[in-house]
Amino acid sequence: MKSTLILFLIAVFLFFGCKDKVNLPDQPLSDYIQVYLPQAVNGPVTYNFSTGDTAAPSIIYGADYGGFGYPDKDVAVSFGVDAAVADSFNLANNTDYALLPAKSYTMSDTSAVIKKGELSTMPFKITLHTTGDKAPDDISKTYILPISLKSASLAINPTLQTYYCLINIVPAFFDRSDWKIIDFSSQEAEGEGADNGRAVFALDGNNNTYWHTEWKDARPGPPHYITIDMGVSKRILGSALVDRQNVNSGRPEEIEFFVSENGSDWKSAYSGTLLNTGDQQKVFFEKPVQGRYVKFQVNTIYSSDITNLAELYLF
Repeated sequence: MKSTLILFLIAVFLFFGCKDKVNLPDQPLSDYIQVYLPQAVNGPVTYNFSTGDTAAPSIIYGADYGGFGYPDKDVAVSFGVDAAVADSFNLANNTDYALLPAKSYTMSDTSAVIKKGELSTMPFKITLHTTGDKAPDDISKTYILPISLKSASLAINPTLQTYYCLINIVPAFFDRSDWKIIDFSSQEAEGEGADNGRAVFALDGNNNTYWHTEWKDARPGPPHYITIDMGVSKRILGSALVDRQNVNSGRPEEIEFFVSENGSDWKSAYSGTLLNTGDQQKVFFEKPVQGRYVKFQVNTIYSSDITNLAELYLF
């Protein structure tokens, strides 16, 4: 037992006595002091805004001081949005988000100060324009808005330098209560029953009623159309359509929209193809079109030469 203890003490002496001395490099406290965007902590954030928002939506941003204690002098920072940052995000994440157009947002401030003895700037606001001329022309896309710390009088934390906002603009349908059908190519006023077939049923809010083109006494072929007077001129971005339920033939296939301010001079707003489904389908115009009158035209039909439509909305 005594010899075992002696051997242990010798081993301890040899270990600590022969171990190389390690000199750690100096690590100044200042290396740990950085500014950052606290909103960037959670990674990309998705926002869903509506074209029907009565007040312009907004996103809050600002900068924080990170490190030991409090700043002993004012810290100047600046903010901005950079297309190159959006490109880098898409490349790194295999995405293809479009940069939100510059006309569609307003930053309340692009420069600020973290005051001596404080840990953050005041909160700032970036206002989004989802309606009117400043809104994006194409709301079918998801847009990216990277809000970045562009510069600072202290080091910037590179992993929390940019707040990535993904912006969806959800269309709100126009109120149809004052709309009137002022023209149509034909309608089936009798053969579909008393509460069906006529053009007005494309605006009644009931997916189980529908406009149907004439087939009982005559059978005119395409193109088929209905023309709507909204009562006032509106900036139109697209339409949502619901086809007749529980059928496979007669649904619109190739369609067009035309828009007019006076009901006489028409401009093409959209042409495309619908799916053969009873689900609601949205179509987005290539660019916004201003007008009071809208003509919906069906050029080809699935498995038929007569057509039908349950509901037509505009946004």
